[in-house]
Amino acid sequence: MSETVRAAAAAASTEEIRSHFPALERVHEGFPVAYFDGPGGTQVPRAVVEAMADYLYRHNANTHWAYPTSAETDELLERSRGALADFLNAAPDEIVFGANATTLAFHVSRTLGRTFEAGDEIIVTELDHHANVAPWRALERECGVRVHVVRMKTETGALDWDDFESKVNAKTKVVAVGAASNALGTLTDLARAGRLAESVCAYMFVDAVHYAPHRLADVRALRCDFLVCSAYKFYGPHAGAMFCRRELLESLPFPKLQPAPDYAPEVAETGTQNHEGIVGSAAAVDFLASLTRGTPTAPLESSARRERLRRAFDALHARGAELTRLMWEGLSGVGGVRLYGPGPGEPRTPTVAFTVEGVASTEVARRLASRGVFVSHGDFYAATVVERLGLLPEGLVRAGCACYTTREEVERLVGGVGEIARAI
Repeated sequence: MSETVRAAAAAASTEEIRSHFPALERVHEGFPVAYFDGPGGTQVPRAVVEAMADYLYRHNANTHWAYPTSAETDELLERSRGALADFLNAAPDEIVFGANATTLAFHVSRTLGRTFEAGDEIIVTELDHHANVAPWRALERECGVRVHVVRMKTETGALDWDDFESKVNAKTKVVAVGAASNALGTLTDLARAGRLAESVCAYMFVDAVHYAPHRLADVRALRCDFLVCSAYKFYGPHAGAMFCRRELLESLPFPKLQPAPDYAPEVAETGTQNHEGIVGSAAAVDFLASLTRGTPTAPLESSARRERLRRAFDALHARGAELTRLMWEGLSGVGGVRLYGPGPGEPRTPTVAFTVEGVASTEVARRLASRGVFVSHGDFYAATVVERLGLLPEGLVRAGCACYTTREEVERLVGGVGEIARAI
C-alpha cells in the first residue's frame, strides 16, 4: 500500500462523510447536485448547525454578566477559542473573532497604520485575493506608506521570488501574503516569505482563507504575526477568525471603545460578536477532527484535537490530490479547454481553474448547473490574477474538491465540460 493510499484510508470513508451533509440530498433538474463551489464556501454538516441552534435556543445572551445564560455564553466562547487555537496551533488568548477575514484584515491594517510613517513600505502580491491587498492599499492614502506588488508568473501561477526578494528592504514594515491562491490553487512558500519578513523585522500577515480548508495551518512553525481564516470555507458558518501574537495584542493600538476590554484577545474584537457563528466555527473544527477513523464526534481537548486534525488533514489531502489529478487529466483531454495554475504534481490545493474556448465562464457554469454540477465563475476577488491572465471581464471557471467530493462527481464535471466544448 502506497503512503498516499495509506493516508487516505486513515479518514472516514467519503460515503460516511457525505452522510453528515443534508445539502448533498438536493436534486437539480433531475441530477443529484455535485458541489464544486467549495472555494467560495463549503456545505455545512448537521453537527455545526445543531451546535449553533443549541446555542441560540438554550444559551443566547451577551457576555460577562452575572446570570446563567451569560456565563454559559462566556464558557462557550472560551471553548471555541480553544478549538480554533488547536486548529491553528496557537494559544486561546491569541484567537480573535470577527465578521470575516476581510474585515479582520482591514482592522489590522488600520491598527498598524497608526504606527507607520510616510515612506514606510508594505509588500503584497498579484496572486492574492484583494482582501489581502485593499486593506494595505488604503494606508497609501491614509498615512503615506508605499505598497509594492510582487509579480505572479502567469505560466505557472506562482510568485516570482526574484521580484519578491528585490522588493524587501529596510523600509518594509509588512509582508502580506496569501498562503494559497483561491483562484488557481497555488500554494505559496510561506517559510520563504517569512524569512524575508524576518530579515528586515517586518510583520508577516498571512491570508489563510483558501489554505485552511486543505492544509493544517501552524502559526508556530510559520512564525507569522497574523493569520486570518474564515469558517465558511471549512464547513462552518459565515464567521472569521484571526491569530495574532499575544505580544502584539497587548501592545498595538487596536481601535476600541473606551469601556471595552483592554486585555488579549478581546481588545481586538469590536462590538458584540456573532456568538452562534463562533460556536459553529468550533463545531466545524471538531467535525474535521472527528473524520479520523475510530474517533468520536464529541468535542475534544487540545493535544488530542490537534493530533486528530493532523491525521484527518493528511487523509483528506491525499484524497484531494487524487481527485485533482483525475480532474486535471480529464479536462486536459477535452479540446478547447485551457487549464491555469500549477499541475497536479505541484504544491497546490484541490482547486482547478480553466476556460472553454468560445464559451464565457458564466455560460459554462450555467450549462454545468443544468447537469447538477455547481461551479463558480469570474475573478473570485483575485482580480489581478485574472487581469494578468488576460481573461477580463469573464474570468475563469473554478472547480474545487471538498471532503464530500467523489470520483463520480469529478467524472460528471469532466463529461459535462466535454459536452459543452463539443457543442461549440
